[in-house]
Amino acid sequence: MRILFGMTGKETGPWLDALRSALPDADVREWCVGDGGPADYALVWKSAPDVLRHRPGLKAIFNVGAGVDWILAAVESDRHLVNSDTPVYRIEDAGMASQMVEYATYATLRHFRRFDEYERQQREGAWKPLAVHAPGDFIVGVLGLGSLGAAVAGRLASFGFRVRGYSRSPKSLDGVQCFSGQGDWERFVDGAHVIVNLLPNTPQTRGVLNAQTFARLAKGAHVVNLARGEHLVERDLLAAIEQGQLSGATLDVFMQEPLPSDHPFWKEPRISITPHISAQTRMVESVEQMVRKIGEIELGATPTGRVDLLRGY
Repeated sequence: MRILFGMTGKETGPWLDALRSALPDADVREWCVGDGGPADYALVWKSAPDVLRHRPGLKAIFNVGAGVDWILAAVESDRHLVNSDTPVYRIEDAGMASQMVEYATYATLRHFRRFDEYERQQREGAWKPLAVHAPGDFIVGVLGLGSLGAAVAGRLASFGFRVRGYSRSPKSLDGVQCFSGQGDWERFVDGAHVIVNLLPNTPQTRGVLNAQTFARLAKGAHVVNLARGEHLVERDLLAAIEQGQLSGATLDVFMQEPLPSDHPFWKEPRISITPHISAQTRMVESVEQMVRKIGEIELGATPTGRVDLLRGY
C-alpha cells in the first residue's frame, strides 16, 4: 500500500511518524515537488494541487481537517485534477466538536452574561451592575447543523436558551427549533440575540453574514463566526457595530489570514479576535480515523465522511 502525505502550514514529521507506526507495512512518503509516482491514498492538507495531479490509481483522498474549501477551489480551477470517481473524505470530529462547543459556549455566555459590556466598563473605570437576561427569552441561532453545528446547538440548548438551527436540508434535533431552505431564512434570523456561524464555505453561503442579516437580528445582537472568513461581509459588520445594531462580534476566521496588522478589526474594541483556533485538528485522533477508514476501503466498505464535491461539503 502506497500512501502519499502532503501538508502545508504544519510540522509534518510527527504526522509521518504516526502514520508509519499505525501502518507498518505501508510505504508512507511525504510529497515533494516533482513527485509524480503512484499512490493508493493521498492524505493532504492545503497542499499544492500537484500533490493530486496525474494519479489515476488513487483509491481515495483524505482531507486532513474538516474544511474542504481548498480542495474545492483546486478542483474548480482544474477539472482534470481529480478523477470524478475518486472519493474525497474529510476528518469527522476527531476532537474538534468538543473544542468548537467550548468556544461557541464561551462566546455565547460572554454576551448573555454581558461580560463584554463589563469589560468595556472596566476600561472606563465604571461600576454599573446591568440587568440580567432570562435564558428562555434569549435566542441563539446556529448556522449549519453538521456534526460540529449539531454539537454546538445541543450544548447551548442545555442552558435553557431558545436555540434555533439552520441547515440546507431539514434536520431534527432535541431542544432545537430547526429551519431549512431559503423560505425559512427570515424566520431563523429574526430577533436572534446571538448568531453562531458554522456553515460550510460554498458559493451559496459566502457573504451570508451581511447588512441584511444583521438588520433582522435583535438590537445589540452578537455575531460569532467560527466557519470561514468568506461568510462575513467585513464592511457590513463594522457598519452594524458603529450604528449600534450589533453590540460586537467574536471572530476566529477572516478573509485574509493571518489578519493584517493594519486591519480595522484590530482597533475595534467590540470585536474579539482569535487566530483560527476554535477547533484544531488533533493528530492522534485524525491518524486513527484515517487509518480506520483506509482499512474499511481495503475491505470493500464505504466509510462515512465522504465529501460531495458538487455541494461543497
